Amino acid sequence: MENDTRDPLLLSEQLCFSLYSASHAMTRAYRPRLEALGLTYPQYLVMLVLWEGDGLPVRVLGERLGLDSATLTPLLKRLEVQGIVTRRRDTADERVVRIDLTGEGRAMRDRARSIPLEIGIATGMDLPHIVELRSTLKRLAAALEQSTTGKG
Repeated sequence: MENDTRDPLLLSEQLCFSLYSASHAMTRAYRPRLEALGLTYPQYLVMLVLWEGDGLPVRVLGERLGLDSATLTPLLKRLEVQGIVTRRRDTADERVVRIDLTGEGRAMRDRARSIPLEIGIATGMDLPHIVELRSTLKRLAAALEQSTTGKG
């Protein structure tokens, strides 16, 4: 076996920095597409979850996105001011706040339909490689979550 003389403390050797750089590049690629919709990247993520099914409690939305209510609440308030969502108290348990899409929020889905394809093209990767990368990243996230929480 070849002796590995790479310095493990070089920035270029850090997995975390590669992920950080890729994440920033991905967010930059989304920016002009989302600006056309009047959304930020975190707002887009909220909309993706709501387009799967609206009327979700804020707690569930936060769990799906990995965001706490202190981060999510101001984001949802801005979407409400834009007329894209409404917030309402659950009739069965008024401690629960549910998020509903407005007609404009539902219509926005059609305008966003081309974004995943455009981003896929921007990566320069074909679909099988994108699917493989996404699967690898999900496994990485799960393994890191398990290692930091002790949940298995």
